[in-house]
Amino acid sequence: MQTIGDNIARIRKQRTITQEHLAEAAGLSVETIRKLERNERTAARMSTLNKIARVLGVATSTLLGNVARGAANREPDSIPLGLVDMRRALTPVRGLGGQLVEAGPEQTAPALDDVRDAILTANRMYHANDYTNTLMVLPGLLGEARMLVDITDGDERLTAHILAARAHQLAGRLMIQMRQVDLAHAALTLALDHADQSGDELTGAAAIGPMCWLLLRQGRLGETEQLAISTADRIEPRMSRARPAEVALWGEMYVRAAAAAVRDNRDNDADQMLDLAATAAQRLGDETDEVIATGGIDLSTGSVAMMRVEAAVIAGRPDRALTLSTGIERSPQVTPSSRQRHRLDVASSYAQTGQYAEATGVLLEIREQAPAWIRQQRYARDIVESIRDVRRRAMTQEMADLAKLVGVDV
Repeated sequence: MQTIGDNIARIRKQRTITQEHLAEAAGLSVETIRKLERNERTAARMSTLNKIARVLGVATSTLLGNVARGAANREPDSIPLGLVDMRRALTPVRGLGGQLVEAGPEQTAPALDDVRDAILTANRMYHANDYTNTLMVLPGLLGEARMLVDITDGDERLTAHILAARAHQLAGRLMIQMRQVDLAHAALTLALDHADQSGDELTGAAAIGPMCWLLLRQGRLGETEQLAISTADRIEPRMSRARPAEVALWGEMYVRAAAAAVRDNRDNDADQMLDLAATAAQRLGDETDEVIATGGIDLSTGSVAMMRVEAAVIAGRPDRALTLSTGIERSPQVTPSSRQRHRLDVASSYAQTGQYAEATGVLLEIREQAPAWIRQQRYARDIVESIRDVRRRAMTQEMADLAKLVGVDV
């Protein structure tokens, strides 16, 4: 199993670069390079890996090991090992006097810009459905963000808390995707704590979105709706002069509330909430900012239209869902995971209306584009099972392979 250090050593030797030269060019200590290559240290800060990758002329993801791959791909018996570093980062062990029981961190202090860039890099990995590498880099990034809070003061500490909130919010989203509910709740709670310390309500609101998603996954419909609506009330913008993040987050809260309402058999309430979200999406247009870019916020007219399709599916109206889905234009603001989730709604609607070939085609399309993502989706397994149950004798090899990928017996 290749580690970060194995990859650094291999590529460094291919480039005929000494450890000393690599360290000097990257602005790191030789001891850091040596410990990584000897596997005395199996993780490193994202900013450290970025510096090494730039010197070696490779993508940062090329350096990452594959310890996390089994967990990210939901392979049998792999979750505990693949997630041990994430558990350490999110649930550290403390002894008497609050002393952390953990290996000592790297001694060099992280810089604000390095941590900000690392969060953007990790977000790009996540939205590219690269859960293996996202899981690999996040524990180090969380530690780096925590250290940044500890070593800064004044306005810089407030900024450090914002960055720590964003890092933990991303960790929460990844853990939800991987169905690690306890770790997701821990990560999002820490994100909200850091947001409170920063004094930036929009940073906190950005963490409320995935918290609503988590609560929805747990069937806590009333709490989801209450949290979303109360947050929307608190951050309601003046549309004439609102910043993009204010508009996007306000609309996003109504999407989350609508998701809870429709699952609570209140279709009319959900429609009204989506009308408010659509108003925000139209006002927002294609504007964006750093809060939106790092928060997984994809409010747009397209995302609201997709939510209307989801609402129709949940309300038991697959024909209406298919009708609504035909008019949705591709929006650059919609994240890949949101689009993939919408395509599952379309596949489910096809299956419910007896159009099994069309449903299979959509599922195969998602598998081709995002195999790591679809493997995590219980919804995909439910759809595949429904097709299998009526077409067991006519199962194609492609469908059998898809069933194996999502964990369905054929």
